Amino acid sequence: MLIASKRAAICFAATLCLFAVGCASQPKPGDDPTYLATPPPAASTANATPVTGSLYHVSSGMRLFENSVARQVGDILTITLAERTDAKKKAGTDVSKDSSVNASAALDASGLKVSPWSVGLDNVGDREFDGLGESAQSNSLQGNISVVVSEVLPNGNLVVRGEKWLALNEGKEYIRISGIVRPEDISPANTVSSLLVADARISYGGTGPIADANKLGWLTRFFISAVFPF
Repeated sequence: MLIASKRAAICFAATLCLFAVGCASQPKPGDDPTYLATPPPAASTANATPVTGSLYHVSSGMRLFENSVARQVGDILTITLAERTDAKKKAGTDVSKDSSVNASAALDASGLKVSPWSVGLDNVGDREFDGLGESAQSNSLQGNISVVVSEVLPNGNLVVRGEKWLALNEGKEYIRISGIVRPEDISPANTVSSLLVADARISYGGTGPIADANKLGWLTRFFISAVFPF
């Protein structure tokens, strides 16, 4: 009775852990610091612009002859998502092997066996293996997402990151992206294609009952995982 109670307690604890892991894996807005917006650096009072009586000063940062595009930490940049991937893979293997061994005892002129211990031997083997594998995958992602410059590298490239959440009737959908952008690739409209983002990390997913219906349960994942021996 005591052993059965311990087993039931262990099973109950394992079930709670599985449910906790499943709940913890649900993404939420702002839960990943990798995609949090970086605010611009605070202005230092020690380097404040001196009052000279003029409307323009060399350190005021007025861009009279520049495009209003992202180039500093905290600036906003719009990324146009134009992702499309098609991958196909097919492999086939065909292996066949035949073997045959025949042996018989030697006979003398009278037709008698040379050795009374001599016996006949006949062995035939046939091996064959045929394997075929095929995989195909296609993905497409289009839209726009505004990100924030989080760092300016020494060579002038911009490290950007950001996320967008959409609240729908039966759940939420999100897009997350981070990467490195060259200032030369930014258009005058302050946009850049996702195809020009280096080291890009793009995530698209959702939460809610519709998204949960498209996910496998923990028991099903166990039976199709590599830890299941059969």
